Amino acid sequence: MERSSAASGGSTRREATRQKLYEAAVTLIAEQGFSATTVDEIAERAGVAKGTVYYNFASKSVLFEELLRHGVGLLTASLREAAERTAQEGGGRVDALDAMIRAGLVFIDRYPAFTQLYVAELWRTNRAWQSTLMVVRQQAVAVVEDVLREGVDNGEFSEEIDVPLTAAALVGMVLVAALDWKSFQPERSLDDVHAALSRLLQGRVSGRP
Repeated sequence: MERSSAASGGSTRREATRQKLYEAAVTLIAEQGFSATTVDEIAERAGVAKGTVYYNFASKSVLFEELLRHGVGLLTASLREAAERTAQEGGGRVDALDAMIRAGLVFIDRYPAFTQLYVAELWRTNRAWQSTLMVVRQQAVAVVEDVLREGVDNGEFSEEIDVPLTAAALVGMVLVAALDWKSFQPERSLDDVHAALSRLLQGRVSGRP
């Protein structure tokens, strides 16, 4: 039992250290770019020795790759939780998608620097972590695809829906709208942005019933 507790404590400390390194890396890279950011700067910003960085990650590239996995993993978990919570409360699939939109906005509001980096990296093709990025992107999109397929199966959505493309469009809509909000319309509240995207989701922008 004592050995198990010690192991658990060590794991917790390591995760806390890795979290510090993630936060330091994402802030620095958002400020000055990946190439210009050094391991020394990441260590200094995180308040750890340079050797600690290499103890946890083999290189700066590996650190950034794991940062992408970590961040998109958090986003994916928040989307899945929103969908599951809606189902438990008896809501339909449109309600689940609406809850996922809000969950995405909450995530982006909390982690704007990570979201900015993630979106920027999606458009690059010469990175060592490109294959990893595609995998984690699909994990997030797949959560939305599952809800759309359930809606098609139970008749809530049209069978003509292109599920993969629609899911990607919904995720992209949230990411781009949120970044525009944070960069150019910061005076708006999260509720304002959610309401606007909710109207798009529910087809109410035309004013027709």
